[in-house]
Amino acid sequence: MAKPAPTLPLALAAAYVLWWALLAVHPVSRAVWWAENIPAMLVFAGLALTYPRFRFSGLAYLLMAVWLFWHTLGGHYTFAHVPFGWVTDLFGFERNHFDRVGHFAVGFYAFAAAELLERKRWANRGVALAFGLFLIMAVAAAYEIIEWWYAALEGGEAGIEFLGSQGDVWDAQKDMLADTLGAIFSLILYVLTRRRPATG
Repeated sequence: MAKPAPTLPLALAAAYVLWWALLAVHPVSRAVWWAENIPAMLVFAGLALTYPRFRFSGLAYLLMAVWLFWHTLGGHYTFAHVPFGWVTDLFGFERNHFDRVGHFAVGFYAFAAAELLERKRWANRGVALAFGLFLIMAVAAAYEIIEWWYAALEGGEAGIEFLGSQGDVWDAQKDMLADTLGAIFSLILYVLTRRRPATG
């Protein structure tokens, strides 16, 4: 007899579809919206298609959902212009750090990567953790290259908004650091919540 489907990932999926649909209406820049939403749609589709064959833990789905919701909001406003001023003012920042939080959330996918490798018995705990970290670092670097290509090819306001550097010459490096720190955080969480290797 098949196990009943967990309610958390299904609830998160339904909430995200609604969130995506609402934020697809009248974005600040439709060109930037497409550029930002294609990665989110691909990730969501990948999770949905693999769900019948492999189900991550509820915590893994919850962590992955953080980036999906956050990134989709950023795509609606363009990351540099999300209403995040209260955080900027509260901490005395010189720029809108909404995108930095988004990059930190990218790192949460290291948790799912480690969980996949360990549950499938493709790697031991140490290799699974290292793979999760290095995967996120590679994705972070690849995304910064894609941002550069898009900004150079698109040009104009859309290219600048997609790049989202806000005048910071070290923006790409800081984004990659945020991704890496998010991965380290999620892997520490993985170790703390998965003291014994999961199976299944």
